Amino acid sequence: MAARDEVTLDRAIITVLGSDRSGIVAAVTGVLAEHDANILDISQTILQGIFTMTMLVDLGGTDVSFAELQSQLAELSGKLGVQISMQREEVFKFMYRL
Repeated sequence: MAARDEVTLDRAIITVLGSDRSGIVAAVTGVLAEHDANILDISQTILQGIFTMTMLVDLGGTDVSFAELQSQLAELSGKLGVQISMQREEVFKFMYRL
């Protein structure tokens, strides 16, 4: 297992932001489960009706490419009316200097 500060190439950060409604967590995690992505950590909060969720996922066992999964999440984003972003962990950490 990777150390907390270690970055692996198979991991990604997924963020979800939008108006709260039922089914958001189920829909996003359903797409991930469908492609054998493993959720390593998850946090979700509802702040005055605004839903936010951040996940660290392991994509090492997925059956689709990063780009294909990103595309499916973008399609889901439109259906749910929320923003869904997926970035490789190393890009996220470089951008935010975590």
